[in-house]
Amino acid sequence: MDRTSRTTTGRDALREMQQQAGAVFPEGDDASLGPLHFDDPAGEYKAAVERCAVLELPGRARIELTGGDRASFLHNFCTNDINRLAAGEGCEAFVTSVKGRILGHIFVGADTDSLWIDSGPGSDEFLLAHLDKYLITEDVELHNRTGQFGSLLVCGPDAAKCVDNALGIDAGGLAMCHHASGVLDERTVTATRVPFTTQPSYLLTVESELLARLWEMVAATDAQPTGSAVFDVLRIEAGMPVYGRDISEEQIAQEAGRNEAAISFTKGCYLGQEPIARLDALGHVNRELRGLRIESESAPEIGAKVFGETGEKEVGSITSSAACPGEERSVALALRRRECTQPGTLVTIGGAEGERVTAEVFWE
Repeated sequence: MDRTSRTTTGRDALREMQQQAGAVFPEGDDASLGPLHFDDPAGEYKAAVERCAVLELPGRARIELTGGDRASFLHNFCTNDINRLAAGEGCEAFVTSVKGRILGHIFVGADTDSLWIDSGPGSDEFLLAHLDKYLITEDVELHNRTGQFGSLLVCGPDAAKCVDNALGIDAGGLAMCHHASGVLDERTVTATRVPFTTQPSYLLTVESELLARLWEMVAATDAQPTGSAVFDVLRIEAGMPVYGRDISEEQIAQEAGRNEAAISFTKGCYLGQEPIARLDALGHVNRELRGLRIESESAPEIGAKVFGETGEKEVGSITSSAACPGEERSVALALRRRECTQPGTLVTIGGAEGERVTAEVFWE
């Protein structure tokens, strides 16, 4: 059986399990996007913030770097300190252009003989081409493993316990972006602590044909099956951007609001370091990604304009938004001018019909 067949079989088995659990898929029955919800978004959201939820994150990019120069090579093309990573450790980073613009948002994990890049769906080909362009004589090989693996996210206050029970590892002892390995049917499952939600969250990665089996094991720990509708709320609440939606090549790295997690200002030279360092010396950016809490169950439209509290001066626009299931409120991410980025600041959002709604700035 070839790799494509194994991947398809694994996804088909998972989809069958999800359907049996009440999964509702996007219009057009496109299972490649994963379930929207399991017929109870309010219950799923409640489980994710009070107990434990499990959801599929389909299509995430997986790139493996091997060779003796892998760490120093990747170190030269992203914003965080890759050279310091020991086996089992990891970090968040941006891949940047020579002008410091964001080309990719990645999570890097170090194993004994390789580095792994995890990134959002559809980013693998661009990242591979970008890195390969700079490979000259370095002892590095790039491998696209995207089709070989699938990912689940386990999140909530009890997430570590659920992962421990499913895989027999100490997930609660992991630092952010560090990982540990469990075994499933004699294959490796990697559990990485990730900042995707405000609650403890673990990205479980396994070969695609075992994804359904992994789902079954995690669900057996009483983790609530959950869909992408709830995940969008959770990641907005955590200030976690989606590349191509919330951030892009239009933004310099600091505008993503992930400085502490994703940018080292002491690592030395890398592609894009000079403009990023100049901006750091200046002390501020002109605009930055921030969250908004809105006391309305109607989420604002993408692209809606954001104004200062008086409603007169335009200060930004909505990049992501989602209604909080079961609650009369919604959340959003917006790129806004720096005078309206402090938590607690009040702003107004313009609607399609000219109506305005008040929102409060937050940031985790």
